[in-house]
Amino acid sequence: MLPLADVTVVSVEQAVAGPFATRQLADLGARVIKIERPGSGDFARDYDRAVKGMSSHFVWLNRSKESLTLDIKAAQGRKILGKLIDNADVLLSNLAPGALERLGFGERAVRETYPHIINCEISGFGSTGPYKDKKTYDLLVQAESGLLSITGTEAAPARVGISVADIAAGMYAYSGILTALIKRQKTGEGSHVEISLLEALGEWMGYPAYYARYSGASPRRSGTRHPTIAPYGEVELGDGESVFLAIQNEREWLRFCERVLEQPELATDARFVSNAERVENREALFQIIESVFGAAPAKEILDRLVDADIAHGEVNDVLDFVRHPQLAARDRWREIDSPVGKLSALVPPATIDGVETVMGPVPDVGADTDRILSDIGYGAEDIAALRKEGII
Repeated sequence: MLPLADVTVVSVEQAVAGPFATRQLADLGARVIKIERPGSGDFARDYDRAVKGMSSHFVWLNRSKESLTLDIKAAQGRKILGKLIDNADVLLSNLAPGALERLGFGERAVRETYPHIINCEISGFGSTGPYKDKKTYDLLVQAESGLLSITGTEAAPARVGISVADIAAGMYAYSGILTALIKRQKTGEGSHVEISLLEALGEWMGYPAYYARYSGASPRRSGTRHPTIAPYGEVELGDGESVFLAIQNEREWLRFCERVLEQPELATDARFVSNAERVENREALFQIIESVFGAAPAKEILDRLVDADIAHGEVNDVLDFVRHPQLAARDRWREIDSPVGKLSALVPPATIDGVETVMGPVPDVGADTDRILSDIGYGAEDIAALRKEGII
């Protein structure tokens, strides 16, 4: 039996944060009913056409779900949503601030009408405070949280290349819902779980936040190099390729000097005797490393790093990652169905003994509407009428 096989989730979701949370639940066996707009569906379906005509975002975030088209602004649509919630365990939403409350499904109304439900709301800034009604998106939260101020080069900031604020919020929504399910098993009571993108990304900003609060200065942007550890970052090899290094302690530094740089005297050089000195003299240190790495064949340098047990990584692009031999060796790919045929999808990273992740199809818009409505008592004529009126 899958861990969440007896859990039903109704999700009024769109874009990334909400769908990412519910896909994690679906991966573990939860029944996830995704509410979409009649006709167009989740707007993330139109982000691109990279996956055989489907959006790469949507394919990534929405496998193993059931799609129900429903106009929840209409009275009949709200009635159907209420019936679904009454038979569910979890309600998740990540609409614009106050959207569900205006439709009669705010925190207080849900708590009173459906005391068993775990009601998870994801927003940009939370339900209180001066920013509570402010609409936002991932990049804007990256800016508000200070992440952009430490990402990029000294010359200019750079957006993190993935929707990191949305992903952080989705993961905390996922873990918050699991926690609330455990709580309900013990108390019999539902819960309200609130997640804000700012606070979720704020948790991930813990190191720079503590550094700034207690040193009085924000960490500087340092490109591919670490702002407070050296040597840590990209070094060019002689053939035009690059390698990333990570020296974390003095034992590694000594081995690096002796067996990779073949200059043991550097380990006791006053400029480099501890991490603090190495950071202070970072430019001189990297000039020495690059002079050694550039003078020898790349394979020889990589062999020395392996021999000295120095952590390093080759600089892959995303296609290289997709073809990574470690993923293939560990059987991390599965085939899933979709409206455009078979697709490859990565297995979620948590491997649990005895649990085979659900890798169900990516649904077409409204693919499960008739069946879901039939399950809650609507007959064929009722469903046809709802469709004619544009409710579904």
